[in-house]
Amino acid sequence: MGLRLVGRNDGGGECKMAEEKKGFFKKIFSGLDKTRQNLVAGVENVLKAFVKIDEELFEELEEALILADVGVSTATDIIEQLRDRVKSGRLTEASLVREALEEIITEMLNEGNEAFSVEPPLVLLVIGVNGAGKTTTIGKLANIYKQQGKSVIMAAADTFRAAAIDQLEVWGERAGVTVIKHQENSDPGAVVFDSVKAAKARKADVLICDTAGRLHNKKNLMEELRKIAKIIEREYPEANVETLLVLDSTTGQNALRQAETFREIANITGLVLTKLDGTAKGGVVIAIKNELKLPVRFIGVGESIDDLQPFDAGVFAKALFGKGEDENEI
Repeated sequence: MGLRLVGRNDGGGECKMAEEKKGFFKKIFSGLDKTRQNLVAGVENVLKAFVKIDEELFEELEEALILADVGVSTATDIIEQLRDRVKSGRLTEASLVREALEEIITEMLNEGNEAFSVEPPLVLLVIGVNGAGKTTTIGKLANIYKQQGKSVIMAAADTFRAAAIDQLEVWGERAGVTVIKHQENSDPGAVVFDSVKAAKARKADVLICDTAGRLHNKKNLMEELRKIAKIIEREYPEANVETLLVLDSTTGQNALRQAETFREIANITGLVLTKLDGTAKGGVVIAIKNELKLPVRFIGVGESIDDLQPFDAGVFAKALFGKGEDENEI
């Protein structure tokens, strides 16, 4: 599940929750359409050609998974788990392989992804390369928490890109959230310092900080993120701090490489996968989750302000495998 703030009772009855769940699933199901066609169609094409389970089936399935951007390592892990099920007698017919695949992938996505709750004040440090949808994600996160009745402040600490500051201000206006900013090329640490002061003075529930995404200069970025972290630790010791890495799903396996690099320079506590609605490479979510063992907090399934959704492994797997199109099934 996604980040959930505990504190105030937001109300709402069972009927409202059921409607929200249906709407949530519809967005995920629609957003994963291209990925579903790529992954599931590839798997089903393989399974149509086999009546019994043999080594050739495993090899072709592994190739189909790799082509769907699940990645070599994760595809190998999945096939090994299928082999184990065959050896133990739990999987005996080729017709049952699709269901077994869904179970294995759901387990991979679920691992370490338990519901995450924090008490305000919360600081979200949002990191990621330019173009991944980082600033847009911050605006949508602000909207999510504002809709929950939380008070939110955004810090425009990506000062090296004027467009990032302007973009954050636009999102701030849309979500009705204050943006703390300095001039272009000013010290990001100073922006965070002023934002922390504002958050404390106004008793804000959530402070969301944008950061630079210049991965080509890893040393400078590492020093900058370390400086920001020290400022928050020193000036806001009572805050709960989370570092969310935003990854562009359309880049496929490159997103996995980016995650590995960022993990070297920052204490990542969760992932946000964007642009799932525009790609057939959503299988990379499985690879990232399996290989990095980091929890996925949110996924982006559209351009609208409410199209950033908390990640639910079970819902994601159902939508990925084309199950639950009927709202009554979810």
